[in-house]
Amino acid sequence: MTLTPAPDATARLPGEAPSVPPSSAASPFPSASPSLVLRVCCEFGLTAVLLLGVVTGVRWLFAPDGYGGGGAAFAVLGAGVGALLAVLMLSAPGRRSGAHLNPAVTLALWRLGVFPGRDVLPYCLAQLGGSVAGTWLAAVVWGPVVARPPVGYAAVRPGPGWAEGAVVAAEAGVLAASALMLAGLLARPVGRRLLPYAVGLVTALVIALLGPLTGGSANPARQFGPALLAREAGGTGPLLWAYVAGPVLGAVAGAVLWRRLGGRLGARLGDRPVSPRET
Repeated sequence: MTLTPAPDATARLPGEAPSVPPSSAASPFPSASPSLVLRVCCEFGLTAVLLLGVVTGVRWLFAPDGYGGGGAAFAVLGAGVGALLAVLMLSAPGRRSGAHLNPAVTLALWRLGVFPGRDVLPYCLAQLGGSVAGTWLAAVVWGPVVARPPVGYAAVRPGPGWAEGAVVAAEAGVLAASALMLAGLLARPVGRRLLPYAVGLVTALVIALLGPLTGGSANPARQFGPALLAREAGGTGPLLWAYVAGPVLGAVAGAVLWRRLGGRLGARLGDRPVSPRET
C-alpha cells in the first residue's frame, strides 16, 4: 500500500497553513513539480526497488536455506517492507513522484480529488511494470531458488480456509481503512509530515497479522509481477484477480466514504484536483 499525491508546489488545501519548506527532511512532497515522464519513471523505479526488497525478504525468510518461514518470518518481513516503504517515500525520487507504488492508492487519491485523473493510467502502468522488473531482477540476483517453492517469486497466497470472496473482502477492508487514514493525514500539514511513517507502520502490521491468513498483499503491484513470472496470472495459484480487485474496490470505497463524511470528521480535502505543473 502507499502513498502521497504529487501536488502543485504552491497549492494548499482549504484552511491549511503555508506548506513546509522543501528542505524539511520529513516532508513527503516534492520540492518542485517535475514532468509526468519523470514522475512516471520514478514510480517505475521505486516500485521495482520495492519488489526487489520484497522478493529478497521472502527468499531469505521462507526458503529452506534461509530462516525457514513461520509466523515470526511474517513479522520480520513486515518490519522490513514497512521500513523500506518509508525510506522510498522520503527519498528524492519519492518526493518527485509522490511515491504511490500502489495502483489502488493512485485511484484513491484521484477519487479524493488530490491527484489528476489524466495521470492515473500512466502511474498504474509504471507501477505494474516496476513490479515485473523488480521481481525479475530479484530472480537474477538470487538465482533459481526464487522460482522454486516455497518462494515462488514471492507470489501471495491465502492461508487454509480462506476462499476467494473472503480474500477480496479482507483486501478491500484494509485499503478502505488505509484510504481513510491517508485522507485524514493529508487534510492536516502535521499529518503530511507523519505520512511516510504511518504508511510504513500500517504496512508492517498488515503483513505481520494478515500474511499468514490472507497473504497480506494490499497492493495490486505487489502481486502482479510475482504472479506473472510464476505463470499463474490466469486466476489459479496466487489468485491474481482477488489481490487486484480487493484493493481497488476498497480504496475507491474508502475515498468515496471520506468525500461523504469528511466534513463531519473536521477536515475536508479540496474539491478540485491538485495538478502538478508540467515542466
